[in-house]
Amino acid sequence: MAQSKIGIIIAREFNERVRKKSFIVTTILMPILMIGLMVAPALIMRYSRGETRLITVIDRSGLIAPQLESGEEIVFNTTDLTLDEARRDLTDQFGILWIGEDVMTNPNNVKLYTNGSSSMLAEESVSGQIADIIEKEKLKAYNIENLSQILEQVETTVYMQVFRNDRMLEGEDEQATSSSVATAVGFILAMILYMFLVVYGAMVMQSVIEEKNNRVLEVVVSSISPFQLMLGKILGVASVAVVQVLIWGVLVVGVGTLAMPHLIPADMMGSVDALRAGTLDPAAAGVDVEMVQTLATATDFGYILSIFVYLLLYVVGGYLLYSAMFAAVGSAVDSVQDAQQLQTPIMIPIILSIFVMMMVMKDPNSPLVFWFSMIPFTSPVVMIARIPCGIPTWEIITSLVVLYLTFMFMVWLAAKIYRVGIFMYGKKPSFKEVCKWVRYKY
Repeated sequence: MAQSKIGIIIAREFNERVRKKSFIVTTILMPILMIGLMVAPALIMRYSRGETRLITVIDRSGLIAPQLESGEEIVFNTTDLTLDEARRDLTDQFGILWIGEDVMTNPNNVKLYTNGSSSMLAEESVSGQIADIIEKEKLKAYNIENLSQILEQVETTVYMQVFRNDRMLEGEDEQATSSSVATAVGFILAMILYMFLVVYGAMVMQSVIEEKNNRVLEVVVSSISPFQLMLGKILGVASVAVVQVLIWGVLVVGVGTLAMPHLIPADMMGSVDALRAGTLDPAAAGVDVEMVQTLATATDFGYILSIFVYLLLYVVGGYLLYSAMFAAVGSAVDSVQDAQQLQTPIMIPIILSIFVMMMVMKDPNSPLVFWFSMIPFTSPVVMIARIPCGIPTWEIITSLVVLYLTFMFMVWLAAKIYRVGIFMYGKKPSFKEVCKWVRYKY
C-alpha cells in the first residue's frame, strides 16, 4: 500500500515536470550542444579555410616585401603608390601594410591599415612572417655559410604520443591517449553534473515551499506519511533527470558512432584508426595529433557509452543526496527568500567541488583531488571530472558506494526535519531549532 502511494507521488511529480516547456527545450538543446562539440573538430577541419585577404605592401626598407610568402588566406602584392594614395585608392583590398626604412633596428615601425574588421590570426600571421624575415637578415650578418639550410636541419617539432603502461601490462589494447582531450571532457561533464545538482535540487525545494504555502501538504499527509511524501517527491524529480540523461546519451552516442565517421575525411579517419592501433606516425601523416585524438575520442562508442553510464550514476546519486537536503530546507521555511540562510551550507560543498575540479586539470591523482572525489558531498562533480583521465575502477566503485550510503543516511536525517517543518508556519527557524527537530522522537 505504501509503495502504491509513493508511486502516485512519483508519477505526479514526473508528469508535472516533463510537460513543461523548459524540460522540452533543455532536453533538445543540450544534446545539440554536446553533438556540436563532437562534430566541431570535423567541421572545422573541413571548412577551416577562410576568405582570401589581399594585402598591398609598401616597404621602405626594401628587405621585407620580397620575402613575404602568400598563402591560401593571405596574398601579398607591392605597389609604387604612396601610403596616402594607397589608403585612398585601394579600399577594395583587405589592407595596406607599411614597413619603415629602419625596420631592422626598429621592428615596431610596421603598420597595417585594414579596410574592415581584422582578426587575431591574420595579424599574427603577418607580424610573424616579418619577425622571421628580420631574424634571418640579422643572422646573415654573422657570415655563416649555408645558414638557411642549417636552420632547416635544426628546426624540430616533437609529436609525443602518450600510452598508459599500467593498462597495457593488464592486457588492454595499446592506444595513445590525450590528457587535454580527457581534461576537456571531464570539465564539460562536471559542469553538466553541477547544473543537475543545483537545478533539480532547487526544484524539489521550490515544490515543497509552494505546496506548503498552499496548505496542500496538510491534506496530503492525512493519507500518506511525511517520509513517504518526501521520498516520492525526490524520486519523482530524479526520474525526470534520468530520462533527460538517457535521451542525451542515446542521441550523442548515436551521432558519435553513426554520423561522425561520414563527416571525417577518409585520410583523417585512417589516421584515427592508426592512432587507436598505436601505429600513427604524425610526421609522415602530416596531421594535427591533437585533432586526431579528439576525433578518436568522439567516435569511440565504448568510451562515450561508459562516460554516460558513469554520468547517470553520479547524476542519480548526487541528486538524491542533495535533493533530500533541499527538501528539508523547503519544509522548514515559507518562502524562497527565507531559504537562503539554510541553503548556504548545502551550496558551499557544491561550489567548493567546482574549485577542486579545476585542480583535476593540473593533477587528477593528487591527494586533495582524490579525497574530494571520495567525500560524498563533492564526489559527484570531482569524480566525474577525473573519470575521463583514466583512474582505477576501484576508486569509482568506492566513491559510488560511499555516495549512495550517505544518501540513505541523509534521507533518514532529512525526513526528521521534514516531518516537523511542513507544519511550521510564520517563523524562519534557526540552525539550532532545526537540530532540535532532528532529535525529536516519533
